Amino acid sequence: MHQVSYTKRNCTDQNKIETFLLQERVGVLGMVSDSLPYAVPVNYVWHNGSIYFHGMGSGKKVEILSQSPPVCFTIYKEHGTVTDPVPCHADTSYMSVMIFGKAEKVTDYEEAAAVLQELLEKFMPEYYSHPLTSNLIEKYRSGMDGNGVAVYRLTPQEMTAKENAVEADQLFNQKEQ
Repeated sequence: MHQVSYTKRNCTDQNKIETFLLQERVGVLGMVSDSLPYAVPVNYVWHNGSIYFHGMGSGKKVEILSQSPPVCFTIYKEHGTVTDPVPCHADTSYMSVMIFGKAEKVTDYEEAAAVLQELLEKFMPEYYSHPLTSNLIEKYRSGMDGNGVAVYRLTPQEMTAKENAVEADQLFNQKEQ
């Protein structure tokens, strides 16, 4: 369904894709609301073959996902501008992954706690001395009148990856000019 049209840039190296998904920090969640696109950057974690993201239990994102869960999630990393003697051939070095599927709200407190713990370890490693528990998540959610943290899982139905990898000496460096 969603094929990379410029196949020269297609990345099929599963180890490279997995490493990329584990290392990058922010993805853009694309949704459809009232036939209009709505895209929002979110922190995420790649865990057990799925993208997980979180946010408050209310708001536009939660409203859209409750009505229309099909989404596209894009992770992108630019490495720089690729130089070329011909101006129209200048390019960008990058890696990107697009994941298509349905975003499902995680209702299991143990799964939510495990994912939130993964997020904490990714963004604030070793900052908190005690791991999150499902009991804490349940109490936090119920004490916030439904506005506590909401965790979503996006299990890929389709995934595409593109890259334009070049050596560092091929990238534009303004200091050298």
